[in-house]
Amino acid sequence: MDGNISGEESDSFGWSSDDGPETQNLPPSSSATLIIPGGEASIASGEASSSTGPSNSKLINHFIGMGFSQKMVVKAIEQDGEGNTDSILEYLLTYSALENCPQELEDSPQAEPQVESDNCSSDYDESFLDDLSDTDSCTQNQENINSLSDKEKKMLFLADMGYTKEEASIAMDRCGPDCSVVELTDFISAAQMSRDADADLGELSDEEKPRPNHLYKQKKRKCLDYRSWERKKQKRYERKFQNEDDEPIRLPNPMVGFGAPGEPCPVIHRTLPEAAVGPPYFYYENVALAPKGVWSTISRFLYDIEPEFVDSKYFCATARKRGYIHNLPIQNRYPVLPLPPLTISEALPLTRKWWPSWDARTKLNCIQTCVGSAKLTDRIRKALEDWNGDPPLSVQKYVLDECRKWNLVWVGRNKVAPLEPDEVEMLLGFPKNHTRGGGISRTDRYKSLGNSFQVDTVAYHLSVLKDMFPGGISLLSLFSGIGGAEVALHRLGIPLKNVVAVEISETNRNIVRSWWEQTNQKGTLIDIPDVQQLTGDQLEQLIHSFGGFDLIIGGSPCNNLAGSNRVSRDGLEEIIRKGWGKSDGRLPDEACTS
Repeated sequence: MDGNISGEESDSFGWSSDDGPETQNLPPSSSATLIIPGGEASIASGEASSSTGPSNSKLINHFIGMGFSQKMVVKAIEQDGEGNTDSILEYLLTYSALENCPQELEDSPQAEPQVESDNCSSDYDESFLDDLSDTDSCTQNQENINSLSDKEKKMLFLADMGYTKEEASIAMDRCGPDCSVVELTDFISAAQMSRDADADLGELSDEEKPRPNHLYKQKKRKCLDYRSWERKKQKRYERKFQNEDDEPIRLPNPMVGFGAPGEPCPVIHRTLPEAAVGPPYFYYENVALAPKGVWSTISRFLYDIEPEFVDSKYFCATARKRGYIHNLPIQNRYPVLPLPPLTISEALPLTRKWWPSWDARTKLNCIQTCVGSAKLTDRIRKALEDWNGDPPLSVQKYVLDECRKWNLVWVGRNKVAPLEPDEVEMLLGFPKNHTRGGGISRTDRYKSLGNSFQVDTVAYHLSVLKDMFPGGISLLSLFSGIGGAEVALHRLGIPLKNVVAVEISETNRNIVRSWWEQTNQKGTLIDIPDVQQLTGDQLEQLIHSFGGFDLIIGGSPCNNLAGSNRVSRDGLEEIIRKGWGKSDGRLPDEACTS
């Protein structure tokens, strides 16, 4: 039996069904359109689209035009009568398929016991179709025809018509065991021509797209595992959503938050939730370049306040992009004095002599927790020594990329070096030798400084508190590090009455304790080595001792939110898991008692 496939009809076919999600996964194959002399008859809704005439001869000529022999047509009409064209067509299709079935069918297991269609397992159907997949031609007698169940007969001539066993099996499952062959072929054809299937295929890569065989006259069809295709498509969607979650948030440009010294001050009016209006005040800091959803999660735990994104390059000579969620007033801010240098040449004047003209940097990148190695600086020296004048552009690019990545500065002819710890202290606003001594190694100094606040930026935000607390302030400093918040308040001239510093690093705790003693602080400093120890009971004890906190400040470890060390520490998720915040995402009431 000949057929024809129309790709044009497939492109323009539209349909909707409750079964859409599954049928759209069927790979395109042959069409159910049948070509007849002088016209085209499409099988739909169990009826031939061309009308049958009242006479027997017209009915016979109709089926002969569809490709059946006159003898077979006459026999079918004699058996089923002229009134039921569906039954005649099914009879003709069945016998036509059986005429081309394998001789081995006589010896196949399906020919021995008759299996009822209602009790036929999927494994049995698959085995049955596998036996039919490599057939060429044979004859079969009436006894073998009668030995097959209705379901087997339908599966048989669907396979003979060129449909794959997956298509036939799905059609039988979806349409039910009592459906006609016409309904099955109509179901398969509609699924093949579905626009939804074409749209889904367009989202997949060439390697993931099923490659159907459009040659209808081929006796063998390539079997497409549509379930495997569906799994690949689902994984692709999951990767797409994961990639979206990993995209950084869009940051403002310029990144000055609610204003910065020397920058045009934007007119901003913000309204805080009633429960968040201070005092007491809170100030939370973390890395700005966090994946999508991170800042919304942080905001949810802090009264749904939107973050203020600020780049510290507007306050000093090094960039440091951070987000701050706080309930502080944003009017009447002022910078801490003396003003820090704003360019590399101002901050590191000894580098001017050696700075090449082709290095146009005026700002350093964000200070990291590690520095470039001696081997790296030696490679750069050797790459530059081969040239008397300016090196070629390729060498310049290599050197500049490494200098930007590791914040290397020029210390001699063709010589670059990483920043010294005391230079990093100055750039971040800490006093000289703040991290030096006490058995602290250079590596620990770089690590502690790389995780700290930029003091000038934080002091600018906290400057609004000076007039509010002339007699001093009580501070709860979470993840206090090397005391960036304490140093900022001290530089602003705000007395530190009571400070509860929560910091897990003993090195950092020692640095803060040493600074506290060297600056002759008159207040009380209480160290807590682990945030998990800051329970509600302990907060009540602290409040009973000296009253509530005026300011809660801190920034959770950000290594799991940005950069190459995102999995090295727990960060925000650890704070939430450990339950420092309330179950509804708010700060503990005990900590906010004033």
